[in-house]
Amino acid sequence: MALAEAKDWRPKLVLASASPRRLALLQQIGVEPDALLPSDLDESPIKGERPKALARRLAREKAERALTVLKSRDDLKGAFIVAADTVVARGNRILPKPEHVEEGAQCLRLLSGRGHRVYTGLCVVTPKEGFRERLVETRVSFKHLSRQDIEAYLASGEWRGKAGGYAVQGRAGAFVTKLVGSYSSVVGLPLYETVALLTGEGYPVQMSWLNAV
Repeated sequence: MALAEAKDWRPKLVLASASPRRLALLQQIGVEPDALLPSDLDESPIKGERPKALARRLAREKAERALTVLKSRDDLKGAFIVAADTVVARGNRILPKPEHVEEGAQCLRLLSGRGHRVYTGLCVVTPKEGFRERLVETRVSFKHLSRQDIEAYLASGEWRGKAGGYAVQGRAGAFVTKLVGSYSSVVGLPLYETVALLTGEGYPVQMSWLNAV
């Protein structure tokens, strides 16, 4: 089969996110979404909600909202949907996705010199509207952050809107002394699990890699 024909045959795929990091991770494995369908969700935890439960719930809700939109669009009917949400926690304390400097500083002070956990909920919806879900847990340890470290990182602006107030793929990578689990999950999308779910449901990820060459 010619590559052009293979591209035409490939099922469509929707990424239920506006995150440039998740898009870049999919592109890294040769998967180019046909559409981005982000959801404007209130990501606040429900009272008493644990970090794992929050990550699972938000990933599922993002997928469900994308599915609702997808049903109204003839050009996307029958597409796969990939949705994810990442939560950073110290114990059962869920750290925010800070928008203000003081919030960002508080996150960095909490993580300084300590270990924390990053949970990414993943939800894939099949063309037959089956939901396939995974939760990926990664343990991360930070070095002790000096006042200068924190001030310089806050000045970079990389922390804004990121779970736990940092982006491991950026300057904060220099803070990490140990990471056990999935690096791509900390960035925002666990690639191993994403590929496993997609290929298990018949999405030709291997063919996508050929198409990307």
